[in-house]
Amino acid sequence: MKRLSPIDAAFLRMESKRTPMHVAGLLTFRLPDNAPDDYLRQLFAFMRSQPVTMAPFCQRLVHRGLWRLTPSWEDVPNIDIDYHLRHSALPYPGGERELGVLVERLHSHPMDLTRPLWECHLIEGMANRRFGIYLKTHHASMDGMGALRFIKKWLSEDPNHTNVAGPWALPPATQLEVEHDKPHSDVFRRTLELAGGQLRSTSELIQALRRMSVPKDNPEGGLLSALHTPRTLFNSAVSPQRRLATQLFELSRFKELSATSGATINDLSMAVCAGAMRRYLLELDALPETPLVASFPMGLPRADGKPGNAVAGFVCPLATNETDPRRRVEVINAVTSRTKNQLKSMSPSALDQLTLLGMAPLILGQMTGQLAKLPPFFNVVISNVVGSREKLYFRGAELEAIFPISVLFDGYALNASIVGYADKLSLGFTGCRNTVPRLQRLAVYAGEALEELERAYGLRTAEPTRNAAKTESAAKTEPRQKARKRQPS
Repeated sequence: MKRLSPIDAAFLRMESKRTPMHVAGLLTFRLPDNAPDDYLRQLFAFMRSQPVTMAPFCQRLVHRGLWRLTPSWEDVPNIDIDYHLRHSALPYPGGERELGVLVERLHSHPMDLTRPLWECHLIEGMANRRFGIYLKTHHASMDGMGALRFIKKWLSEDPNHTNVAGPWALPPATQLEVEHDKPHSDVFRRTLELAGGQLRSTSELIQALRRMSVPKDNPEGGLLSALHTPRTLFNSAVSPQRRLATQLFELSRFKELSATSGATINDLSMAVCAGAMRRYLLELDALPETPLVASFPMGLPRADGKPGNAVAGFVCPLATNETDPRRRVEVINAVTSRTKNQLKSMSPSALDQLTLLGMAPLILGQMTGQLAKLPPFFNVVISNVVGSREKLYFRGAELEAIFPISVLFDGYALNASIVGYADKLSLGFTGCRNTVPRLQRLAVYAGEALEELERAYGLRTAEPTRNAAKTESAAKTEPRQKARKRQPS
């Protein structure tokens, strides 16, 4: 058996009927030029024929004793592949709407915690000779960086390579090390070592928190922003049903903006999300006077190569109260640059403690059912992960894009996840179906927010769309008191 880390176990404990803690990715492929009519039938048969040998796909939770208090993984000798691997087809015309309806339904369905925590759906019937793969895993077994690491090992940079089946059947050379329970003497010695390390990292954490909390050293915000988070419609109780909205960008546009503004692509991605949410809330007459706050998880490299979560996080004000998009970029860049430097100076143990400290209110709130009633610590989660910089292929089929689909917490009804792959940047908004109306508008407004940034930095001369100009004009003249009165309770 292998015990879950404290962070991995936290995602398991936050599982509920309304907030299933699984993450997923929608991968879209283009059929090879010479693909026969039964290409996808043959592909599914090949995937189905491969044994499940790779952790965590061959593992399940141990359901014995106090398993929720001390959760562990155990190997499964016989995997029911027909449960985990499924074949679906879209109704005609197989466009983005039909694909979105299917994926939203798949993502709304909770996972069976008695089985290995993964599903893979091969989706055919997409327009323009394309097909999709929806891959879902529990957050307790994998984070976004780990999922992309699996995808890079699974797919190939060679379009002629035909030996890949699925990430659950990777060759032995890529197997991840699994740590089994040690003898009692080793456990005792390791416990003493961990205790000493925890004391040192606790002291380090306290010092870091002091540095991150001094107002004069953090003028734009940062850790202190969590104390001033406004309540928005995004901070409402969630239902089990999800919606998905996606947008695909050319990476070159962000690179050009980065060279001009001096901000990173991550910062610009957050600014695009901020611009989209500002426009969205303005239209609903619900934009708060104080800026929205984002929780930004930062992936950390896992030196041990094991599955699971390796993240540290911080909060960042999004300057949604600013009308100037350049000012939003400046605020976000200042906070993220300073906070990343502060985090880099911390040891891995102290970073783990920081992550658990930040997750503690979420865990307790989720377990007690009171999270949606507490003052919000942030408004939205925005994550950014880099995938392969090279084109990838699945048995001759070119991977076009990776759209991330994430988790929602109770009282936190919106998540924005960004994945960089080859020459594209994929943005996926995951939202509660009941709480966040017309989610697709956020994706549309994200595209217009990028255009707004390009105009602000002199990279685009076209005028904004009539609707965008009208909305922003109304924001400048509308009394703030009116917007505050309509804030959801």
